[in-house]
Amino acid sequence: MIQTVQTSRFEPSETNSQATLANSDQSSATGSLIALDQGLYVVEIGETQSMPGRVLGLRLPSVQISSPPDEQDRSAEIIGSAGRSDMWLGREGGTVVIKSPAGGALVLITTYGLPAQVPPAADVQVRRLDRPKSNGAARRSADPAEEPEEILCEIVLHMERLGDRRFPGEGWVGNRGKRLRIEAFSIRPVGTLLARDIEFRAVGPKGRQTPWVTDAKLCGTRGQSLPLTGFAIRLAPNVAERFDVIYQGAFFESGVVGPNRNGELCAPHHPDDPLEAINVRVVRRSDR
Repeated sequence: MIQTVQTSRFEPSETNSQATLANSDQSSATGSLIALDQGLYVVEIGETQSMPGRVLGLRLPSVQISSPPDEQDRSAEIIGSAGRSDMWLGREGGTVVIKSPAGGALVLITTYGLPAQVPPAADVQVRRLDRPKSNGAARRSADPAEEPEEILCEIVLHMERLGDRRFPGEGWVGNRGKRLRIEAFSIRPVGTLLARDIEFRAVGPKGRQTPWVTDAKLCGTRGQSLPLTGFAIRLAPNVAERFDVIYQGAFFESGVVGPNRNGELCAPHHPDDPLEAINVRVVRRSDR
């Protein structure tokens, strides 16, 4: 669902820009201010077409996503930001999931560039994930019959050479066909279910399995060059009677494996074949 939003862009004045360019330790910046109605959104930030470099150790260009409080002290929640009030993306951009409160909120997207080059404003696309409430009020129903057919998820992948990348769990996430190994992952349901309601485990080289992990904690390794060679996902007993989790994996040599469901191991046909993408869906059970 494409959401029309009000966007204001602002750039440094010519005087401030010249002063910044004259100071080699001050980055330049361009911003976009977006007004979001109440709801759940995916904000996609495109690649910044600007000269790369560093200022005081900060890799540029970089994009900061934050939610400054409005006149009534309301601000949006940037999901997956580990309790911080902002999130940072590199030159390549990325995807952020944002929850705007009742009454709406503002989101500020600031692109920082080198002193020698004022960066262009970020290319931003906003998509709404939920359905707008007819009366503007948010309500979580306790009636299972009113639960959504599919639960939205946020997935974090730690990938070879790319580090952590955050995705809305819609279709395949990762890099199918690019042979970039997934080394760790986490899954967080967005709305309806809690983070502790979904559990997952990973398989590494030689069939080594991790314990079951929950609460959106990262499962796997960072910085050890150990690819995942399989995984499994299940739901906690208190929600497993109402929902199924269905998943597939894409591997270097084995291609697409699955679908598997509800704790079954998704493993490649070739031993120790690295995982490069996953596809996860949490859907309402049809046999109730």
